[in-house]
Amino acid sequence: MTQTLKTKVLIIGAGTGGYVAGIRCGQLGLETVLVDASPGLGGTCLNVGCIPSKAIIHAAGKFETVAKAAGDGTLGITASTPAIDLSKTVEWKDGVVKKLNAGVAALLKKAKVKVIKGWAEFSDAKTCTVKTEDGDLRISAEHVILATGSEPVELPFLPFGGDVISSTEALSLPEVPKKLVVVGGGYIGLELGIAFRKLGAEVAIVEMADRILPLYDKALTDPVAKWLEKHGVQLLLGARAGGFGDGKLNVTDKDGNPMQLDADKVLVTVGRRARTQGWGLENMGVAMNGPFVKIDERCATSMKNVWAIGDLTGEPMLAHKGSAQGEVVAEIIAGHDRVFDPTTIAAVCFTEPEIVSAGLGHEDVKGRDDVIQAVFPFAAIGRALAIEAGEDGGFVRVIASKSDHRLLGVQAVGQHVSELSNSFAQMLEMGAVLEDVAGTIHVHPTLGEAFHEASLRALGHAIHI
Repeated sequence: MTQTLKTKVLIIGAGTGGYVAGIRCGQLGLETVLVDASPGLGGTCLNVGCIPSKAIIHAAGKFETVAKAAGDGTLGITASTPAIDLSKTVEWKDGVVKKLNAGVAALLKKAKVKVIKGWAEFSDAKTCTVKTEDGDLRISAEHVILATGSEPVELPFLPFGGDVISSTEALSLPEVPKKLVVVGGGYIGLELGIAFRKLGAEVAIVEMADRILPLYDKALTDPVAKWLEKHGVQLLLGARAGGFGDGKLNVTDKDGNPMQLDADKVLVTVGRRARTQGWGLENMGVAMNGPFVKIDERCATSMKNVWAIGDLTGEPMLAHKGSAQGEVVAEIIAGHDRVFDPTTIAAVCFTEPEIVSAGLGHEDVKGRDDVIQAVFPFAAIGRALAIEAGEDGGFVRVIASKSDHRLLGVQAVGQHVSELSNSFAQMLEMGAVLEDVAGTIHVHPTLGEAFHEASLRALGHAIHI
């Protein structure tokens, strides 16, 4: 027998968009039900994306440091040859994830959000049936927030299964593969490829474009390419992957020549797509924008009181975008006057070294004579040299309007620059001018001084260069 439930707000998906929307709805006194079929709350980001990948990347960095000490030594430190038991590393990573799962559950409980584990399928825009362990549950709502997220793109000639894996399986491997081939030179493939190289795997990267990380300009990606070359990562650009069998991946190189790469595992990271199938989206009557759900500046769909947030709504597919949209929608439902109109959504690539981009980039202003661009290298920053972060070609770049010095964009490449991303976004969101950054006393010694110096340089009077 199917039970029925009515609620003010129904949220589908407990990722960083959905659970944040739920918490904010609860804070605002809105009766809220959150439906999610995943084993743990937090969606892709918390369970098989942002958090676990950064945990593995962190562990790989630790292993690399000890491995350096076991060779000729590093910073006067020597050590015995290290070993890695990846199953224990994965166990530690899983512990981090479970702790965060529990934290999200506690926050939702505190906000009085009813969480239902199960798979939802909509029969119309405001009604769905959820298949749970206790049977079917029919839910109707005044407002529906769609936050179903995204999933890895599968190549028809390289279907997932066995030794062909997605990022999800890569984060739970029981041992380091001897030979790993990564298909796709975007941020996910490079982040994981670099991590496994640090852990001792032989790594090859197959990318169709003529350079890695095609969403970033060449100056930002050059330090990453140099790291790959220095550490023996085989990079095949302008190449196409084919089928896989008997431990060999078929590849066509940039000149059209066939070749084979030995591989214990093939990691396919050619992008992600919105999760639009299997939950009745076609029965809801909402307009689409290509493969994504179409929304306006309020995250409203074409159907009244049906909202969509996060990866389902298109690029950029970033966790923090979904969270921000979730807050906006909750407040709109509660009667607040809100729109989702950020000046920038900063993006970070956790490669070696890291890359940050906020606002307009070099390619966006190419050929324009009404902008100022200035670069300051980390090699001239004391803190960077003191933590071995100043010798990989890293820098901070500022882009500003020539007429009024308004900041238009900020980029950086270098070790630990992910921690500068919020400073970049904050200055852009506040409409800062170069003089605002230059007039802010930056703490010494920090990496953030490079932002200060780049702004000074744009004004024509950098101090340390």
